[in-house]
Amino acid sequence: MSIRRLPEHLVNRIAAGEVVERPASALKELVENAIDAGATRIGISLAGGGVGRIEVADDGCGMAPADMALALERHATSKLPGEAIEAVTTLGFRGEALPSIASVARLTVESRVRGADGWSRTIDNGRLAAEGPAALPPGTRVVVEDLFARVPARRKFLRSERSEYAACVDVVKRLAMARPDIGFTLDHDGRRAFAVQAGEDRPARVAALTDRALRESSVAIDFDRGNARLGGVAGLPTFNRGVADHQFLFVNGRPVKDRLLVGAVRAAYQDLLARDRHPVVALFVDLPGEEVDVNVHPAKTEVRFREPALIRGLIVGGLRHALDGAGFRSVQRPAVELGWQSQSPSPSGEASGWGRSASQGSALFIRSGPTPNPSPEGEGLYQRVREIHSDYLPAARAEESTGRPGSFPLGVARGQVAATYIVAEAEDGLVLVDQHAAHERLVLERMRRAVAAGGVARQALLLPEVVELDEPACDRLEARAGELAELGLELERFGPRAMLVRATPALLGHGDVAGLVTDLADEIAAYDEALSLKERLDHVAATMACHGSVRAGRLLSVAEMNALLREMEVTPHSGQCNHGRPTWVKLSHGDLEKLFGRK
Repeated sequence: MSIRRLPEHLVNRIAAGEVVERPASALKELVENAIDAGATRIGISLAGGGVGRIEVADDGCGMAPADMALALERHATSKLPGEAIEAVTTLGFRGEALPSIASVARLTVESRVRGADGWSRTIDNGRLAAEGPAALPPGTRVVVEDLFARVPARRKFLRSERSEYAACVDVVKRLAMARPDIGFTLDHDGRRAFAVQAGEDRPARVAALTDRALRESSVAIDFDRGNARLGGVAGLPTFNRGVADHQFLFVNGRPVKDRLLVGAVRAAYQDLLARDRHPVVALFVDLPGEEVDVNVHPAKTEVRFREPALIRGLIVGGLRHALDGAGFRSVQRPAVELGWQSQSPSPSGEASGWGRSASQGSALFIRSGPTPNPSPEGEGLYQRVREIHSDYLPAARAEESTGRPGSFPLGVARGQVAATYIVAEAEDGLVLVDQHAAHERLVLERMRRAVAAGGVARQALLLPEVVELDEPACDRLEARAGELAELGLELERFGPRAMLVRATPALLGHGDVAGLVTDLADEIAAYDEALSLKERLDHVAATMACHGSVRAGRLLSVAEMNALLREMEVTPHSGQCNHGRPTWVKLSHGDLEKLFGRK
C-alpha cells in the first residue's frame, strides 16, 4: 500500500483520540482555557454525565471573531511564548483541544472582548454550521453537544452516565483546588453539585472540595529543598480513606497524576497507615519551569522531572516534617449515639440491662471506693454489680491519681476498662486510650531515636533461645544477621532449621522472642533483595515494637497509665499506632451531655 496524506477530518479525529477520551477530557481542556484566559468566575453545566451537553462560561478576556476562527484550527495557540516550550506557564498550549472536540461533537463558541460586540461560531463534527453576532457579557461560553454522536465506535466504549459524571466532577475539583483565587460552580441536569467562592485560602478550598472535617484533621505543609518548594495540606494518618482517590497532586499549579509523586506520598505514610488505607492530601510542588517537562503526555497529566530524587525527597521530607509537628493529634469523630435508655429499677431492685455478664460484652466502668450515702437497696445492687463486673474494675484507686485534668492535654488517668482501655479526665472531656496501640507507637519512636543516636541497646538472654523455622526462612535471617544486630537482635544459625537468639533489643523487654523472629523472617521474604533492612527500618522496627508493647489485657497502675499519657503528649505520631489505627479518642462535655439527654 502506497503512502498517502490523510484527509483533514480524519487527522482531526485521530487528534481527538489523543485529547478527547471521554467527556471529562473535553471538560478539562475547556476549563483550562477559561483559567488561562484570566477568568475570575467559571460556570460549568453538564447534562447526561457530559455526553449530552457540556457548557463552560467564563468572564475572561474573550476572543475577537478573527481569533475565534483561528482558535478552531489545529496547532493554533496564544499560550506558547516564542518557541521556548519549557517556559510555558499556562495550563494548555498545544492548540488542539477546540478543533479536536469540534471534530467529534457539535461545538458552539460564543465570545466577547470588553468594549466590542460578541460573536458566535458553530462547528458540527468538523464542518462550519453557523456563525454570526451573539449577545453575552464579556468573556467566553463554549457548548459541546452530542459528544461522539457520529463516532459510534467511541461512544459505545463510554461508561455509564454516573461514571462519566464522576470523572467530570473529579476534573473540576482538581482544577478548582489549583486556583483558589477563581470561583467555580458546577451544575448537572439542572442541579447544583457544588460552588466555591473566589478568594478562599488554600486549606479552606481543599476542605470545601473534599471533606469539611479535613480542616480540623490536617496539617499545613510549607517546606523547601533546593529550588523546589512544597505546600498544601496533609490529612492526619487517622483521617484516611479506603481508596487513593483523595490524593490531589499539583506541579506548578497543574493537576497531575504522577507515579513518582504517588510513590513518595505512600513512602511518607508507610508506617502510619494500614496497607489497605490511603491518606488524604493536596500537595503543591513549585519549581523552575526548566526543571520539569510538562509536554510528556497529550493531556498533560504526566510530567517528567530533571531531578526526580530531589522531588521525592522534597515530598517525603515535607510530609514527615509536617506530620511530626502534629504530635499526639488524632482525628476526633463525633460520639456514637448509643442506644441507652434510662429506666427505673424493677421492684426487685435491679435495673434493666445491668444483669448482663461480662461474657455478654458489658463494659460498665466502676470507680473503686464506696458509694456516697447508699441506701440499703442501693448498696445491695452495688455489691451485685461489683461481683458481676469484677473483671472491669480499675487496677488502682482513682484517688491515687495526681495532677489536675487541665494541666495535661490528654488529662489524668481515672481508671482502666476491660484491662485494655485507659480512661482519663481532661479539662474539656473524657479521653479513652487503647493502651496496646499507644504503647506500640511509643516503642517504635524510641527505637527510631536509638537508631539515629548510633544503635539500639541490646539485652543478652540468660539462656539463648532456639527458634525453629523452615530452611529458607533461616537462610534469609542468616543473610541479614549483621543488619539485625545493628537493631539490637543477635541471631546465629543453629542447624539447618533453627536460629539461636542470643540478645534482643532492650526496649522490647521480655517479649515473645519466637514470634518476633518468625514475623521478621516473613517480612524479609516480602522485601526486594536489593533493599537493606536499614532502608526498611520503619517496617522492621514496627514489627519489633508490636512484640514489645503493652498488650491488651494487662492491668496497669494509675502511675503507669499516667506515665503512658505523658509520653504520648511529647511523642510524634502518637495519635495513631503503627498500623494507622487511632490510639485515643475524646468525648467532649457536649458529647456526654447529648448521650444523657442533657442537651
